[in-house]
Amino acid sequence: MSYTLYGDLGSGAFSAEAALAETGAAYNFELVSLEKNEQKAPAFLAINPSGKIPALRLPEGDIVTESAAILLTLADHFPQARLLPPGGGSERARAYRWLAFMAGEIYPMVEIVDYPERFIAQEPAADRLRESARDRVRERIFLIERAAAGPFILQSGFSILDIYAAMFTRWSIGRQWRETNIPRLNALAETVARRPAIAPVWARHFNRGLA
Repeated sequence: MSYTLYGDLGSGAFSAEAALAETGAAYNFELVSLEKNEQKAPAFLAINPSGKIPALRLPEGDIVTESAAILLTLADHFPQARLLPPGGGSERARAYRWLAFMAGEIYPMVEIVDYPERFIAQEPAADRLRESARDRVRERIFLIERAAAGPFILQSGFSILDIYAAMFTRWSIGRQWRETNIPRLNALAETVARRPAIAPVWARHFNRGLA
């Protein structure tokens, strides 16, 4: 049996699909168009009542939502893929720390950058809110830049953190700011994008390039 991933291209579904690709697991990608607001349609709300993507249906039928939870689930299901360092050590704790940081401190700000009208309907207040949220995303991503151990975030090597961070470098912050301010994460994203298993996934989600 295979996994089914529900999401849109260029969305948080990238991180889940990239992790699935790294594991070598069989999966299907079910497109849920954000442009068409399909995440709010009854068919998808039956899968995830919060109306957010991605969502992952496990082979046994259970549904996992929240991108960080999906990444952790896949790391648990496929220990041979080494998507996380061994349990019980300082590197695993560091992985949990930064995964929680990105999920809790960056993801909510991205929603505000993309959809400020959900929070403040009137302009120019919505525009000011968007720019404040963008500044917060940049500030938080810069903290990850400073914490990165080398070519990857963890000293132990490639992990789901690198997939997650690479995705966030493609949202909200702007290409010029990224190239000027976060050279380590910019190089990390290029490395992730060129991994054999992830390269075709990256191309599908990010317009066949490193934009």
